[in-house]
Amino acid sequence: MAAGILIVLLVLVFLLAASLKVVKEYERGVVFRLGRVVGARGPGLIVLVPLIERMTKVNLQTITLDLEPQDVITKDNVTISVNAVLYFRVVDPLKAVVAIQDYFFATNRIAEGTLRSTLGQHELDELLSHRDRINEQLQVQIDQLTEAWGIKVVSVEVKDVDLPDTMRRAMAKQAEAERERRAKIIAAEGEFAASQRLSEAGAVLGGQPESMELRRLQTLAEIATEHNSTIVFPIPVEILDLLPRPRTRRS
Repeated sequence: MAAGILIVLLVLVFLLAASLKVVKEYERGVVFRLGRVVGARGPGLIVLVPLIERMTKVNLQTITLDLEPQDVITKDNVTISVNAVLYFRVVDPLKAVVAIQDYFFATNRIAEGTLRSTLGQHELDELLSHRDRINEQLQVQIDQLTEAWGIKVVSVEVKDVDLPDTMRRAMAKQAEAERERRAKIIAAEGEFAASQRLSEAGAVLGGQPESMELRRLQTLAEIATEHNSTIVFPIPVEILDLLPRPRTRRS
């Protein structure tokens, strides 16, 4: 008799433990009753009917999915390797459990396929210079495909674009040529500005011979100070006019 009571108590304890479930704040429990879904419950303490109801927990936290590197052929026929990070979360636990067998695996495959097809529609320069816009495009497209599973794609970030060695060398040469072109343009602009200033200064000095002579003497003084050498320069004819002329004797 005592053994029978002990067995009954053990069965009751087992059924009670099986019927009580704790769902955390970031989880929801999808409850099935005899194979039919009856809704999502939680968070908190959930009481299930023993042997009749079954519960599947679903995590509602944002999941970080690191996509495997994908080989992509761009619109301008350049083969690159691209990897990205996908951030998504479950917004409808019922769909995530009922509509798809494994929403994590399915989201991963959808993201990889969309990454290849979307990046293949852009040229290499766009992938390198407009990455934010492409990230937004990927987020919208993947979110549209996973919406039926109760999945919300928060964001997509293309991390690395691995270029072939030949393409890297070509881009390095292009960048170097661009830098040289800009340097030559800047130098030419400086020469042009200096020539304009010199032309204006020459016009001013040309109208004032005295200023021209003073500038010439100043230049000679600077040369004599900096360089220990003999300087030969022509005497302007105007200076000879200032000298006294010799008197001629009358016969």
